[in-house]
Amino acid sequence: MHRFIVQDICSITDLQREGPAIVRRAEAKGSVPLARNGRTVAYIISRNRMEAIIETLEIMGNREAMKAISDYQAGRVHMRDVSVLDED
Repeated sequence: MHRFIVQDICSITDLQREGPAIVRRAEAKGSVPLARNGRTVAYIISRNRMEAIIETLEIMGNREAMKAISDYQAGRVHMRDVSVLDED
């Protein structure tokens, strides 16, 4: 069994030795922390996780979207089924 499978954090040496397997692990788990001298210094992040992060940042940067979310969470608005968009 490889060391990086047992531990949550991979070392730079692990990455050099087992790069493709670590990338597959990041794809499956979303991210893999990388450590140098026992200290996390970087992350390998899957494409799906990175796209989700970017989408979240875009929503957080949109005042109207954040207000709509806040209003929904406070119970001031209610969701409607998307089928209402088909009505003319």
